[in-house]
Formats: sequence, structure tokens, C-alpha cells
Amino acid sequence: MTIRVALADDQALVRAGFRMIVGSQPDMEVVGEAGDGQEAIELVRREKPDVVLMDIRMPRMDGIEATRKITGEAGKRLTRVVILTTYELDEYVFDALAAGASAFLLKAAPPEDLIRAIQVVASGDALLAPSVTRRLIEEFARRPEPALRKPKELDSLTERELGVLRELARGLTNAEIASRLFVSEATVKTHVAHVLGKLELRDRVQAVILAYEAGLVLPSQ
Repeated sequence: MTIRVALADDQALVRAGFRMIVGSQPDMEVVGEAGDGQEAIELVRREKPDVVLMDIRMPRMDGIEATRKITGEAGKRLTRVVILTTYELDEYVFDALAAGASAFLLKAAPPEDLIRAIQVVASGDALLAPSVTRRLIEEFARRPEPALRKPKELDSLTERELGVLRELARGLTNAEIASRLFVSEATVKTHVAHVLGKLELRDRVQAVILAYEAGLVLPSQ
């Protein structure tokens, strides 16, 4: 199946570079380009891409607000957003993930990292590197009195599923969780799917954010 990709960046040369990288893959195609956040929203509504490569700093509407609107409207389309930026700033990381982005990459990342990010989020997962998880943890640590949000759906999780959610929030991969809990990687993948389904979460990014907001994991842990 071909992964349909939309590009949103206010620099035409940057979009051209992304188009060349995406177009080099036999299982991907670029379905449109946008020069600002508002155009990106209109492009998604029109073309219904699988993945949007989204810049943060753009005129009219920035990428974070555009991401929030796109993921909020996605519904059954499940359009996913990969944030690409020149700036590795903590507030951008947190705001982008909280807005609904499924991956966060620097524009300086190698082309193979970009391709992998597109493939990962298009498959329904999220690309949350340990370094990004640490920034997320640090963001919560900076909050003097975080407002805890404990959805009632957490009560539907088994003890093992809660354990898997805690490990997800620490930024561990499925393989690392499997090693830590002495189970197979396939079992962990099943537990992760159950956690996301029961909590009605889109991907691992949302699971990490919810775990900290619910107080399941503390920044010091």
C-alpha cells in the first residue's frame, strides 16, 4: 500500500528536498504541499493524506496549531503528523506532542530517519525517542503543581497493562519492556494494543502524556 504524504513548510526549497526524499521510496507519494498551517489544514481536508510532514514556524498559522486542528478533525481518516523543525527546544517538543504529533524530528536528521518516521507513524505507531521522552519528563518536572488527570478508563487496565503503560512512559521500546517484564516482545505488543484500545489513545505518545498527567509515573522515577 502506498503511503500518501503531505508537506507543510514555508520554504519551497525545504519542501523540494522532502519531496525528493519521499519520492525516492517506491511505497510513498507526495500528494500536495502547503506553505503555512492554514494551507496544511485545507490540504489535509482535500487530499486526506496518511502522514503530514509539518514545520513549526510558519506564517498565518504555526505548525503546532495546525497539528492540533488536523488531529482533532482526523476522525476515521487518522491522518498523522511528523513534526520537522530546525529548533530543538523543549517547549516545541512538548507542545507538538501534546497537540497530537506522532513524531518529532530535526530537519538535520538523515533521510533514512525521516523515511523510518513516516513508515512508523503510517503503520499506526509513534516515534518517541528516549531523548524526546526525557524532554517530556523534564517538562512535567518543571511544573510546580501538575494538574493530575486520571481518566476512569484506567480502571479497566489489568495490573500487567498498567505495568506496560508505566514502562512506555519511561521511553522504553517493546524489546526493552519485554526484557524488563520477562515476557516476549509479541506479548508486550499485545499489551500495548490493549492499553491504547481501552484508553482510546491514538499512539504511544498519547499514552506517555496520559501516564504522567495521571501520576502513574513521576518525573523523578
